[in-house]
Amino acid sequence: MLAWRVHRNGEPAEVMRLEETELPVPGAGQVRLRVRAANINFPDALLCRGQYQVRPPLPFTPGVEICGETEDGRRVIATPQLPHGGLAEYVVADEAALLPAPGTLDDAEAAALHIGYQTGWFALHRRAALKPGETLLVHAAAGGVGSAAVQLGKAAGATVIGVAGGRNKTAVAREMGCDVVIDRRTDDIVAAVKEATGGRGADVVYDPVGGDAYTASAKSVAFEGRIVVVGFASGTIPSPALNHALVKNYTIMGLHWGLYNSKDPSAVARCHEELTALAARGAIRPLISERAEMKGGADAVQRVADGATTGRVVVLPAGELR
Repeated sequence: MLAWRVHRNGEPAEVMRLEETELPVPGAGQVRLRVRAANINFPDALLCRGQYQVRPPLPFTPGVEICGETEDGRRVIATPQLPHGGLAEYVVADEAALLPAPGTLDDAEAAALHIGYQTGWFALHRRAALKPGETLLVHAAAGGVGSAAVQLGKAAGATVIGVAGGRNKTAVAREMGCDVVIDRRTDDIVAAVKEATGGRGADVVYDPVGGDAYTASAKSVAFEGRIVVVGFASGTIPSPALNHALVKNYTIMGLHWGLYNSKDPSAVARCHEELTALAARGAIRPLISERAEMKGGADAVQRVADGATTGRVVVLPAGELR
């Protein structure tokens, strides 16, 4: 089969190689799936760089979420077992963790429904307890993770303020449903949030960026607000001033969605049911900005790593525009 493989750590475009390799062999409790679509995530770039919390042995294939097909023809969503990641024609995955692909979504959309939307749902509902009528501030609102949070926030009845960089990305954030859009390149985020909320600030902040975005979050959060830290796409991990959290009465919380797979897998299944229902009524739909052929896999991962994309870039191993 064809698979993108990493033999040494570095930038995706430099270290990913498209190769012929053996089919992965399922272990106990696993199944082999034909990959119908593989969604690119920022962790795929971190895997290539050797900076992710999981470090598979070299050589490995990146790709942490797919829409695949079982031997009996069922469409499923899966997180492949590394080192046999999703940027390949076949993967292996834990059978117990397979989720049905919603019939209302095509293969590319289904591949992009899992990690980003599960992260957003757990962050906004289980961690931050977002309520209808509250204000949600979403950083990187035009990206894959951010756009999912925007849609989930709107579905929950929140007023959503989206932060994005540049004319193209702010336009995408607006199209995704943001009530207010802030251009981080030209606007003062803190002043814009205060203006949009009558000086109160955001009740919930969704931050997959870190760095300067977190600094703005702490200055923009409301009394008894909640900042949910879900990642550090900026490359800078902030050091929160806890005295500031104390005097402003806000909460800083973290969300590592992957832990729920081992700590509370039934919650993951329940969340998928909720996401499937939201997709069925049109409340959420992954934004697929590009459907790339297999040969474009390394370039796709690099562009996601560089922050040059909007929504989701999905690789279709069979080369079909599904």
